[in-house]
Amino acid sequence: MPMTELSPRVIALAATAALATLGLAYGSAQAGIGAAAKPAIGGASAAHPVVLELFQSQGCSSCPPANAILNGLADRPDLLALSFAVTYWDQLGWKDRFGSARFTVRQQDYAKAGRGQVATPELIVNGTHAIVGSNAREVAETIARAGPPRGGPEIAVTATGVRLAALAGPVRPSIVWLVRYDPGTRNVPIRAGENAGRTLPHRDIVRDLVRIGDWTGSAASYSLPAAREPGLATAILVQRGTGGPITAARRL
Repeated sequence: MPMTELSPRVIALAATAALATLGLAYGSAQAGIGAAAKPAIGGASAAHPVVLELFQSQGCSSCPPANAILNGLADRPDLLALSFAVTYWDQLGWKDRFGSARFTVRQQDYAKAGRGQVATPELIVNGTHAIVGSNAREVAETIARAGPPRGGPEIAVTATGVRLAALAGPVRPSIVWLVRYDPGTRNVPIRAGENAGRTLPHRDIVRDLVRIGDWTGSAASYSLPAAREPGLATAILVQRGTGGPITAARRL
């Protein structure tokens, strides 16, 4: 969705103010370094992180402030900050080098499930809360309110993959997702489109999203396919159906 063009100065000022709300420095986020942040969300950890999914594009002039916020949160162990590059901006002059039609479909699935609209920058928290990703105050409040995912199985790491524990009582069938993402900083010079002439830093760019199986409440083990490129980090998501709530997550 085309949005009003913003100057680099306006973007920097907006991001600076936004990150200040989260206790982060804009320069540190630009460099991909996690600055001193607010205390961890209660109950959240690397084994039970709050899941943040930012849908953005290098072709969207409104996305740099949201990217800066996510970059500044990327090093927090209690958060799983994932950046999904969508493709519907690609026809407007610049093709996002990390974009994937699968990520566009994932955002569309959330919209069909009643989680906001297909627009950028959109942040989905735990698969349930849809907000504007550049509104730092709302981001901070939503993360604190949501806390880590609930209602799903414990996820344990095994020698060959992961194991999901059994839960008593009726359980809604869930999808088990493997997420591979790039934890480093990738500075991308943009040569066309709404962000032409800027170099945009990215953190935690999702490179692969694989459905490795389903979970119906019983204990189950899943093997993990090899990563298609080196240097990627890995996480597991358990989600109640397409576009549904994320009930469990773990960094591996």
